[in-house]
Amino acid sequence: MAGKVKGEEREPSVLARYYSDNGADEILVFDLSDMDGDHELSIGALKEICRAAEVPVKAGGRIRRLEDVKKYLYAGCEKVILNYARQDNIDLTEEASKRFGKEKIAASVDSSDVVSAPAALVEEYVSELIYINELKPFEERLNPLNCNMEWSEFKLGPDGLVPVVVQDYRTDEVLMVAYMNEEAFNRTIETGKMTYFSRSRQELWVKGLTSGHFQYVKELVVDCDLDTILAKVSQTGAACHTGNKSCFFHEIAKTEYKDTNPLKVFENVYKVIADRKAHPKEGSYTNYLFEKGIDKILKKVGEEATELVIAAKNPDPEEIKYEMSDLLYHAMVLMVERGVTWEDITAELANR
Repeated sequence: MAGKVKGEEREPSVLARYYSDNGADEILVFDLSDMDGDHELSIGALKEICRAAEVPVKAGGRIRRLEDVKKYLYAGCEKVILNYARQDNIDLTEEASKRFGKEKIAASVDSSDVVSAPAALVEEYVSELIYINELKPFEERLNPLNCNMEWSEFKLGPDGLVPVVVQDYRTDEVLMVAYMNEEAFNRTIETGKMTYFSRSRQELWVKGLTSGHFQYVKELVVDCDLDTILAKVSQTGAACHTGNKSCFFHEIAKTEYKDTNPLKVFENVYKVIADRKAHPKEGSYTNYLFEKGIDKILKKVGEEATELVIAAKNPDPEEIKYEMSDLLYHAMVLMVERGVTWEDITAELANR
């Protein structure tokens, strides 16, 4: 399963990231496989597409029963597309809508379809109709970003430039600092790709044009003095010319502190657990769980969930903190065992 863009063959997940970064509003995926084995491979590829894409993914094809709808949703799709050229898909509409919610069900129709669904059924149980014969091929962003400010409203420095602080939109990590002149600002708005003015070369430069490490705009905001732009971007590859993710890696001074950023803590613990699975360490409780297998892990998750329930009934709320931590740790062991990431979980929560 692969595709091409601009003459270059790419894996589906890479294509999905390319489409979402270059102005696609959504990604539609249709599984045309005939065999069960091929279908399972397609579901695996779909999971990678949903992880890579930063726009809604909707999928359909080869749907025979309610279990197939669930597979697509569990893969990370925002909606499942029922094929209304098939009577069995029409017949599945009400049951699927009641089970997963109307907002999760779409239907594909074509002017040449012989089978047609009752209007009342569509009205009550389908959130979107997709007209296959009206779909247009993908083109890179042609329309500019919606912009609420004119360049003339910024307070410029003596050199006529505005500094831009660039953050990773997922983690808020500061990636780099650069500068814009009016042309760079307008080009960024027009293309959706971060474009700067190089003070050393005295010329415009599109970040990533040489390295391929483009920065795609997710949000631009300005500070209270209107003299500094904060850009939240989707970073392809490394932001720094040295190959580091961020330009800020030379430590000057540091005090000891605990980084309690929730997402960072979860991701760091997850990475330690994943590393234990990949590189077993003697005496590790985590490795003991992996060695005993899925049944042991599930037993521990159940036990910790029960202990959390008991703790919540006690008057001291401190107990909840400890039991919740135990439950989350064992849940992360389960996640690693089954190949589920925190990105999968946060994406699912964001879609609810």
